[in-house]
Amino acid sequence: MFTPGATWFFTVAAARRRHLLTDLRVISAFGTAMREVRQTLPFSMPARVILPDHLHVIWTLRENDTDYPRRWSIIKRRTSQLAGLPPMARTCSMVARRESGLWQRRYWEHLIRDTDDL
Repeated sequence: MFTPGATWFFTVAAARRRHLLTDLRVISAFGTAMREVRQTLPFSMPARVILPDHLHVIWTLRENDTDYPRRWSIIKRRTSQLAGLPPMARTCSMVARRESGLWQRRYWEHLIRDTDDL
C-alpha cells in the first residue's frame, strides 16, 4: 500500500544477519548514501537506530510522494559501492540479481497510521 506523504517505519538487515553495520567503512558509506538520496529525493528522518546486523528508521515522505522503494534501492547500492569491503561470497541468485552481499534482499516496512503506531 502506497500512501503519499506518509510516515513509514523500516527495518533493513545485513545479509545473513552478519555484524557488518559496526564496520566504520559501512557506517560512513551508509551516511554518505543517505545524504545523497535525501538531496535528490527528499524526505525527513525523525528517528534511526543502527544495530550490528540491522537498522530501524522512520521516514516521512513529501506530499504526493510514495517512492520509498527507489530510495532504499539507491541507498543499499551506494552503501555497497562506497564501503569498499572485500568481495563477499554470493549465491548464483545474488549474482543474477546484482546483489553485493552486504544487504538482505528485502526489508520490512510499516505504515505509521497514528501516534499510537509510533
